[in-house]
Amino acid sequence: MKRIVAVLSFVTVLLASCDFKLRAVDFFNTEETPIEIERYDRLQSRYLTTGDFSALQQMETDYPMETRALIENVLRLGVMDDPDINKKFLSYFQDSTLQVLISDIQAEYANIDDLNEQLNNCFNKLQKEVPTLVIPRFYTQIGSLDESIIVGDDMIGISLDKYMGAGYPLYKKHYTLSQRQSMNRKNIAPDCMVFYLLSQYPLENYDSRSQQERDFHMGKMMWVCNRVMGNQFFQMKFINDVDKYQKQHGFTIQQLLEADV
Repeated sequence: MKRIVAVLSFVTVLLASCDFKLRAVDFFNTEETPIEIERYDRLQSRYLTTGDFSALQQMETDYPMETRALIENVLRLGVMDDPDINKKFLSYFQDSTLQVLISDIQAEYANIDDLNEQLNNCFNKLQKEVPTLVIPRFYTQIGSLDESIIVGDDMIGISLDKYMGAGYPLYKKHYTLSQRQSMNRKNIAPDCMVFYLLSQYPLENYDSRSQQERDFHMGKMMWVCNRVMGNQFFQMKFINDVDKYQKQHGFTIQQLLEADV
């Protein structure tokens, strides 16, 4: 494979590097607007496996920011203004391993009703706890094992290539068992929630903060996710520290997220 980046932390977030300006779901006009993941990955698969130019045109017309983010920031193939960028995009995925990955993804995620249901449950509950929080759009894409969750302004991209299951043969060549444990279908909804919360509540002066402060901040997001989901999905020491802090102060979820600790 041309390039596989093994991540040491459990997912990487790309925060608004393309100046995303995408539509958001307005939860103040309706009691509850259903979330439905947009299948950008299917258009991508059509183009990358058959060279179907109409699929590429639809990608660029209906998903211009998503396509730019994928090509420029995830795959790092160049800029969209490059006249040869589409050829580079197509050529990049002609690698036999990536072609198998694309096929496997389409089989594994032929139906995503369960993911839609999970995201609806999680984000509707979260929005009730934090009424000012905008519910983002969701779409699926195919990367090359680089990024897991892509976060922009009011949108979340899910890279299905990073969620093929801990036992997926390709993963065993490039990731440790510990890393593979979070590369499962069940991790998609909680990962989306945690990293969207991180984008909405960033740690101020991150570079000058201690590792303990950084861990506690991540722990807040995971603690909130656990609380919203109603189970201990994330289990790490610093989440216990957040739980103790929360019990001492009796904050609401919104107050905890806004607290600079």
